[in-house]
Amino acid sequence: MKKFFETLANIWNIEELKNKILITLGMLLVYRFGAQVTLPGIDATKLHALSDQTDQGIGWLINVFTGGAFSQASIFALGIMPYISASIVVQLMGIAVPYLQKLQNDGESGRKKMNQITRWLTIGITLVQGPGYIYNLYKQLPPDAFLLGFDSFSFLFSSVLILTTGTVFAMWLGEKITDKGIGNGISLLIMVGIIAKLPMAFLQETQSRMAAGTGGAMMIVIEVIIWLLIIIACIFLTMAVRKIAVQYARRSVVGEYDAASVSGNRQWIPLKLNASGVMPIIFAQAIMFIPPVIAGLSSSDSAQTVTTMFSNIFGLEYNLVFALLIIIFSYFYTAITVPTNKMADDLKRSGGFIPGIKPGQETANFLDRVMSLITFPGSLFLAVIAVLPAIAVSVMGIQQGWAMFYGGTSLLILVSVAIDTIQQINAYLLNKQYDGLMKSGKNRKAIA
Repeated sequence: MKKFFETLANIWNIEELKNKILITLGMLLVYRFGAQVTLPGIDATKLHALSDQTDQGIGWLINVFTGGAFSQASIFALGIMPYISASIVVQLMGIAVPYLQKLQNDGESGRKKMNQITRWLTIGITLVQGPGYIYNLYKQLPPDAFLLGFDSFSFLFSSVLILTTGTVFAMWLGEKITDKGIGNGISLLIMVGIIAKLPMAFLQETQSRMAAGTGGAMMIVIEVIIWLLIIIACIFLTMAVRKIAVQYARRSVVGEYDAASVSGNRQWIPLKLNASGVMPIIFAQAIMFIPPVIAGLSSSDSAQTVTTMFSNIFGLEYNLVFALLIIIFSYFYTAITVPTNKMADDLKRSGGFIPGIKPGQETANFLDRVMSLITFPGSLFLAVIAVLPAIAVSVMGIQQGWAMFYGGTSLLILVSVAIDTIQQINAYLLNKQYDGLMKSGKNRKAIA
């Protein structure tokens, strides 16, 4: 514990790192404050029906990603999700649209143009989702909850404008955190929204166990231990890599490759077991939202069955389809984000090679084959973690709110963002001659 506090003191002693952390915390605080501000024209005391809608199922999931802003009818009710959707669309279009492919290869200037396209698309998506959210308010809230008049054009126009502005402001906060703060800003905004729901979910689970007399404190302890074990499993999934040995041939004085010195410079290519991160789950969840929407257009019995099946995120049928989609999207997203051909070309240009594998296309084929092999267990592991909340509800009898933190996107985002932020803090500490965040905080200059 003493070493931990020494490390915190070292973080505070690095002026640049301290300022970045303070900027990050300040902007996150602004975001959380905005999530509590209700849209003008709505009586905040009459949001009970909207809160009931987000107590479980898909509504609860959306509410978690907005940090409770969805159920508060907040100016940040759509959160940063339109930006995430726009980023996914732009990334996928980059595969098929030549102009976007060119931008991806143009370095920093291309990246700026891609970001600009993503921002404009974010506004477009928000302008589409905004009226949908207001229509949901019309359905869920009583007419007297609308101070500007029920179903009035002035309320619709002003609310959509405010929701769009709120999303753009949240997007700006995320980008500023990335530029001026520490960690990935967009991911941190999502993470802080998820964390905001965690204490209440745990408190409700504790009260339920105590009131029902189903194990009481002992069951709470068991649940926490299992939860910590799942977190450890998520960390292993996030950090696990398959190391591919690489050797670099050094040139001799006369410019020829010296065979004797080939083994002198050896490195690794780390291929991640889960190279796609949480994106397969996000893709799969987006697809799972479509069937109930389409089925809702019909009043037939089969349509009602589809709506019921795909609306129950803890049901067996839902989770079987969900797990299958995750495995499929894991292969798909890994294929578009891990450029094995480019890796092989870069390796060849730098004079490197994989022992026993010819440089060029054979190396690319080898890397692609290895990625396919390790993606399978990685996708299975990811699918299991994604359906753990349903298992927790059906097997352990855990409340749905607390069960959502037993796996799925929420837990994976918490773990991956925390790891990324810690790694960035570690980089600052090591750069300033301190030990890492998880080690003792001695100044290495003093040791030297």
